[in-house]
Amino acid sequence: MSDIDAICLAARSAALALAPLTNEARNRALAAMADAIDGNAVRILEANAQDTAAAEPLVASGEMSEPLLRRLELNERKVAQIAEGVRAVAELPDPLGVARMATLLDEELTLRRVTCPLGVVAAVFESRPDALVQIASLCLKSGNAAILKGGREAAHTNRLMSELLRDAASSTGEVPADALQLVEAREDVQALLSRDDAVDLLIPRGSNEFVRYIKEHSNIPVLGHADGICHLYVDEAADTAMAVRLTFDAKTQYPAVCNAIETLLVHEKKAGEFLPLAAEALAEKGVAIRGCDATRAILASAGAATEEDWGTEYLDLILSVRVVESLAEAVDHINRYGSRHTDAIVTKDEAAARTFLARVDAASVMWNASPRLADGFRYGFGAEVGIATDKIHARGPVGLEGLVTYKYQLEGNGHLVSDYEGADARTFLHRPLPLNE
Repeated sequence: MSDIDAICLAARSAALALAPLTNEARNRALAAMADAIDGNAVRILEANAQDTAAAEPLVASGEMSEPLLRRLELNERKVAQIAEGVRAVAELPDPLGVARMATLLDEELTLRRVTCPLGVVAAVFESRPDALVQIASLCLKSGNAAILKGGREAAHTNRLMSELLRDAASSTGEVPADALQLVEAREDVQALLSRDDAVDLLIPRGSNEFVRYIKEHSNIPVLGHADGICHLYVDEAADTAMAVRLTFDAKTQYPAVCNAIETLLVHEKKAGEFLPLAAEALAEKGVAIRGCDATRAILASAGAATEEDWGTEYLDLILSVRVVESLAEAVDHINRYGSRHTDAIVTKDEAAARTFLARVDAASVMWNASPRLADGFRYGFGAEVGIATDKIHARGPVGLEGLVTYKYQLEGNGHLVSDYEGADARTFLHRPLPLNE
């Protein structure tokens, strides 16, 4: 078990040193991190091979899921993408020191609300080694110190990459080495959960049960989502060929991730034409369909869907299908069973699409686009620390804006409260000013 007290103290000190660094200094550290990943790709793949070799027997015995193994595996292309992701973060505008409000309270008395780092961010994640790099790079760009805890299934990969990133960032002589720290023992998580005096934000990424546990056992603000129950609704006015393509992509492109669809909703006037074509395409990837009675009347090969299926995140090649009578029924189904993550409509009817976008309660809502596009990198955020489905602080794919808060800066010239009280009190102007001038 790590010395969490020492780690938190070091992280807090590093955060205070990071906050005033210039954007150029932070970008130099990020460039060094990206170069370190590229230059050590062979070592990273060797470490990852150790982890995957150890994981395969666990999958065979049922102790580890197949989707978890898929998230763990790296290859040359993925390593190159990880490095490119760090460079993309460096190219983003500086999120710090940006005035979001400016007011002239009185002559020579100016108030500004300016973005600043949160401080210390602790992230606990399972399986995906790329998550370590994404979170580390976004934290550094936003001036936050990061305490990272990866899953034991990725221990060799995480250990090597955290060492590479830590050494690379500190090699510039501007970023403290303790701005990035890795903890490895399960007991470390429990210790971190109690450190609301030192950790400003917790980011859990893993199973539903894992995220719920984190939320229930800590007073630290938590950013994340427990479920990824995403829907695609094929409206009566949908282009059939487009709907088939979007269904195929949203379910099969990478079924083990939180923005893959788990339920397909189809308008009853479209079902007879669309469902056989969709089922044929999905069968190519081995997708098992669990349908309502109306679905099974059209698709003889479909299994029966139960009430439990509508609220299940499969993370696998399984798809629940329900035929609905109207757009309103589809929206009601999504708002009842969905996890407020990502939901999409396929239609040529703009009015129907606008209704869907307005009424569905989700962090991302889409029209004629695959829910798999709900991603920080694809949204242009460089990367993401995770996807949040709550409605406070940050929502959806969370990039740099979700890792900053703000402070009020007041500049005066000997102004006193007593000047604004009494019979001869001065009057506040409260005049808006141009931002960032």
